[in-house]
Amino acid sequence: MNTKTLKLMTAGLFIAAAIPVGAQEFKVNVNTDREPIAAGPFVPTWESLEKYDCPEWFRDAKFGIWAHWGPQCQPEFGDWFARNMYIQGNGQHTYSKISRGPQSVFGFKDWIREWKAENWDPEQLIELYVECGAKYFFALANHHDNFDLFDSQYQEWNSVDLGPKKDIVGGWATACRKFELPLGVSVHASHAWTWYETSRGADTNGVFKNVPYDGWLTREQGAGTWWEGLDPQELYAQNHPLSKNNRSWDWNEDEVVLPDQAYCDKFYNRTIDLINRYDPALIYFDDTVLPLYPFCDAGLNITAHIYNKSLREHNGVNQAVVTGKVLPESHRGSITWDVERGAPDQIIPEPWQTCTCIGDWHYNKNVYFDDRYKSADRVIKMLVDVVSKNGNLLLSVPLKGDGTLDPTEVRIVKEIGAWMQVNGESIYGTRPWIRFGEGPSSENKNPIRAQGFNEGRLRYSPEDIRFATKGELLYATLMGIPETGKTIVIKSLSNASSVELLGSGKVSFKKSPEGLAVRLPDSYPNSIALVLKIVRPAASK
Repeated sequence: MNTKTLKLMTAGLFIAAAIPVGAQEFKVNVNTDREPIAAGPFVPTWESLEKYDCPEWFRDAKFGIWAHWGPQCQPEFGDWFARNMYIQGNGQHTYSKISRGPQSVFGFKDWIREWKAENWDPEQLIELYVECGAKYFFALANHHDNFDLFDSQYQEWNSVDLGPKKDIVGGWATACRKFELPLGVSVHASHAWTWYETSRGADTNGVFKNVPYDGWLTREQGAGTWWEGLDPQELYAQNHPLSKNNRSWDWNEDEVVLPDQAYCDKFYNRTIDLINRYDPALIYFDDTVLPLYPFCDAGLNITAHIYNKSLREHNGVNQAVVTGKVLPESHRGSITWDVERGAPDQIIPEPWQTCTCIGDWHYNKNVYFDDRYKSADRVIKMLVDVVSKNGNLLLSVPLKGDGTLDPTEVRIVKEIGAWMQVNGESIYGTRPWIRFGEGPSSENKNPIRAQGFNEGRLRYSPEDIRFATKGELLYATLMGIPETGKTIVIKSLSNASSVELLGSGKVSFKKSPEGLAVRLPDSYPNSIALVLKIVRPAASK
């Protein structure tokens, strides 16, 4: 059992501890009567959650695949379509209006109706992801569009009743169980409250000037329409005053109108229902710290629930992972820090994760047409760099509206798999060394902006090396391909017992004044990143 794991036992049963006096006060405390927090030692306070241990299976896994897929992929026009289609001047606004009609008539609710996911085969996709080396999988459970991709009892706008009329998360969960792949769910819906405020606007010029968009519609106005009986406000969540700045991501009262009790309760209930129905091992929150934090305790309650549930189901050892963004160091031992499209420039003591995508988060056919995907080369080097700093890489491979990958995506995934098949031992189950790397890129500062957003700033050369350890082994990965037959010097090492180039075999080496000199062979096993497997003398371990 991990050193921080709590086991409070009474007659063999977990019991819930009382919330301590002096716990943080919130403007909104969610009502947990309908969806109680699982009994156990964790309670919804940071003092309690800091006793969490990140499970070893997650630290060993290193690489996951994410299907960031929902009805916003139906237009195949990129990210944040459900928001941007209501912003005149945006290309998504123009595309929706020209192809489907004005936003006063055809809104995002109508794009949901068109989404059928007719060619989606979750088992085939999960098999491909396992073959490419993924050790866990994330499914989108809902996005900022507020549409639940599961059999939700708290959100009438869901994929079982509308659109494809399929349990998307359920289909992914079944496939993951078949291939024994841990399931994660990503939850983004807390921000629909402000994110959808654009749906209450109107064109400022043209034929439809001042004609209100459909974000104002109510259930009563649906008589005779395809959505009769549904309440658009359950989707758009716009029964509140407009915010001063609906682009603000933080719940700052000077910028945004704070969600009310009913909205917070609904978000909490939906998320607990999701966890209880599909039993995910991981939950990703697209929020600063936690959902609705710091004005509401919903995120703390959800986190305590999944930790207690995991303890109960795994003999007192927590196997669950919860991620949050823009985490202060004081909270990185309570939940797992997620860095979006980037990585820190140093080793982080606590396990962390970066999330990125080979293209746009939501499928964009223009990325495919213009050949703008991240290459397998770039993905692999990101993975190696992240692992050297104690992190995991979660890679989104966006699906088209029909639920399939395009040919370029399939090729990239298979190329990643080919490298991982030979070199995976330098990734899985490793831990950081005393330094993450050497070479020009390791000496350059590359600070994170906001929740990340620093990927792609560094350029790698054959002098750039990243390290990871496993037992007596040290893996040194060259982040550029040197000339064949060249002797390279690893300055961070003074000696070795043996050196092997993975995929090739033993190579010669010798101690030099500058470090460990390794002579590379006359041909290489791959053209992405060469991995040296080094057995170090006992004194240097």
